[in-house]
Amino acid sequence: MRGAGGDLLVRLRRPLAAAAAFGFFFLAWEISVRLPAVPDYLLPPPSLVASELAGRWPRVLDAARVTGSEILAGYVLAILVSVPLALLIAGSRLVERTIYPLVVFLQIVPKIAIAPLFIIWFGFGFTPKLLLVFLLCFFPIVVGAVAGFKSVDPDVLDLGRSTGASAWRLFTKIRLPQALPELFTGLKVGAALAATAAVVAEFVASNRGLGYLLLEYNGNLETAMVFAVIIVLSLMGLALYGLVELLERLAIPWHARQRGAGEPLPGA
Repeated sequence: MRGAGGDLLVRLRRPLAAAAAFGFFFLAWEISVRLPAVPDYLLPPPSLVASELAGRWPRVLDAARVTGSEILAGYVLAILVSVPLALLIAGSRLVERTIYPLVVFLQIVPKIAIAPLFIIWFGFGFTPKLLLVFLLCFFPIVVGAVAGFKSVDPDVLDLGRSTGASAWRLFTKIRLPQALPELFTGLKVGAALAATAAVVAEFVASNRGLGYLLLEYNGNLETAMVFAVIIVLSLMGLALYGLVELLERLAIPWHARQRGAGEPLPGA
């Protein structure tokens, strides 16, 4: 058995390794553009990016609020629609044969091609951005949830029915817990795509948000601010992904992928 200090070191190993990797990356970036004196408009050093971002932070923060609301609303809507639909697909062959091909077709259609139609139908506002985020996050969540609900062991279900358990109890005690690993896989893929969808929607038509700032700064050759906005977008996407991963750890701490290789089971 390990002491509390050893457990803390094990828990900190991953974040410390990630921080070291990012630190090395930014240091290498700074040196690689400083030594040969690469022009700032081609590739600015991280120090300049940080300086520019600090000087224009209020405007970037306001744009981040706009884009963040689009990301969260579209992602939550995708969850609310995808999980019940996945239950229907997993529980009914008729629904699987009729609805699931339509879901696949919607995923195949290029989302950037649909975005102008949303502008025509819903105008310049929040709704088209919400729908594009929804569409991009929808498919991976549906696929993960369907795979999860179909992975339930029928023998375990039969055992539950033999005890007289109700359908709701079978769902909460057997179906949902066994489906959670696959479901969270889809949720994490959707979280990784949400920021991309919001920016694409803002590229098409918007006068607010981080996507709009990217177009503006790129048009003015303000490369440092382009990198700054990209970093802010990446951090927002990373925060959403990290939140989903945290919920996964809280919901299914027993799952094997939550333990590092060679680590003992909790309590060992």
